[in-house]
Amino acid sequence: MKPQRYSRLRGFGLWLSLAFCLTAGQAAAAAPPNIILILPDDVGYGDYSFIGNPVVRTPAVDAFCTQGVRFTDFQVSPTCSPTRSALMTGRHEFKNGVTHTILERERLTLKATTLAQVLKSAGYTTGIFGKWHLGDEAEYQPDRRGFDEVYIHGGGGIGQTYPGTCGDAPGNTNLDPALWHNGKFEKTKGYCTDMFFSQAINWMNAKRESKQPFFAYIAPNAAHGPHVLPKAYYQSLLDRLAGRKNAEEIAKFLGMVENIDTNFGKLLGKLTEWGLADNTLVIYFAGDNGGTTGVQIFNAGLRNGKGSPWQGGTRTWSCWRWPAGFKGGFETSALTAHLDVFPTLAEIAGATLSEAVKQQQVEGRSLVSLLKNPKAAWADRYLVTHAGRWAKGAAPEDSKFNQCAIRNRRYTLVNNQELYDLIADPGEKNNLITQRPEVVATLRAVYDQWWASVQPLLVNEQAYLTAPKVNPFKERYWKQFGGGPDLNPPQKGTTPKTP
Repeated sequence: MKPQRYSRLRGFGLWLSLAFCLTAGQAAAAAPPNIILILPDDVGYGDYSFIGNPVVRTPAVDAFCTQGVRFTDFQVSPTCSPTRSALMTGRHEFKNGVTHTILERERLTLKATTLAQVLKSAGYTTGIFGKWHLGDEAEYQPDRRGFDEVYIHGGGGIGQTYPGTCGDAPGNTNLDPALWHNGKFEKTKGYCTDMFFSQAINWMNAKRESKQPFFAYIAPNAAHGPHVLPKAYYQSLLDRLAGRKNAEEIAKFLGMVENIDTNFGKLLGKLTEWGLADNTLVIYFAGDNGGTTGVQIFNAGLRNGKGSPWQGGTRTWSCWRWPAGFKGGFETSALTAHLDVFPTLAEIAGATLSEAVKQQQVEGRSLVSLLKNPKAAWADRYLVTHAGRWAKGAAPEDSKFNQCAIRNRRYTLVNNQELYDLIADPGEKNNLITQRPEVVATLRAVYDQWWASVQPLLVNEQAYLTAPKVNPFKERYWKQFGGGPDLNPPQKGTTPKTP
């Protein structure tokens, strides 16, 4: 073959290759992944069998975590509304005004741009199934914050009631609950978690048939108390726990975890059946805060649990699977957090963030580099934990160092009194506060700066003063079905357990 002719053919071949690459790239851009985010409630780091829990059985989650990229040091907030607030905005919950789970301090500031709004701007249809817990008044509800499909309960837990705005429909329980569905209540039959997953699956199937990319946020109230579920769901756990203290309580809690696993397995099966598994990003959080009932059995060596600033209150794991986007089967111990979900999904979806959102809201980092290469460089960072929950009307300054922590990859300073080396001492047993003064000084300085920065943004602190006498969800329920106000009395005899 003559060199000139070979050169022409070679050039034509390169042009074809380039054209193919452009076409493939355009096709990929035209078909962003569906996104599913699973967020159980009150389930801890160690409440899964693959982590080492000796009682619970979670085969679907176990298998899933061998297929995706798992972040083993993934930080969340110490309680539920704060975590959901950070997840939805990419910034610390205090900067969203969220300092509690009740007393109007669970309300996500109306000035925030939510993850759902960002994904909608990128062409996604969006749905929430389960727990919202970022405000029960109409203007705070998910249908006003970017969600097209809404299938939720009110307040922090099904049937829970607190003075002011935070509370569910009257008389609700996990069995046959009345659920808020796109602007009205539906009286259902069955167990709540089953219904949240079933509704999500039906909705996703409809979006698949209409060829719409979707974002499904599935946030069951399980395994949050009260632990009400069919006995068939925890009977085998009673047998496994025979002779143990608090066996029934633990069996019910772990039964709720196992039921989530069963439903998660069904969902994954549907993705395969529909031919969507390859181009769907599925994200599973172990839980929304530290461990609760399950720590009586196993806590993976972590100290304390929900509501605390130690690692048992904030450390969880998350697993991400997207076969068309990155190779799975890996773990990374990079210091990551719920704050990172917003920018990660925005990048994957191809969403354009406004300068205001980029500069003034998002604090998290995109995880895309780690998803593609779990050993990628990841600069150290500081993350702040504060449990909030000071008494209503109390000056926040009095609580500056109460139930707080600041950490980087290696060290954590807890309550301004305890310093731990998390690499050498992940169980936080050996206080180094007097041995590493230079580390303490650095962490304190960063924390002081952070504390000052959040003060102007604590917008809900006095909201209880003008709170309504009746929960909004109760008001809507009575308007639809009849009935009258009970002025939100506390649950039998005592103040109800805080969500």
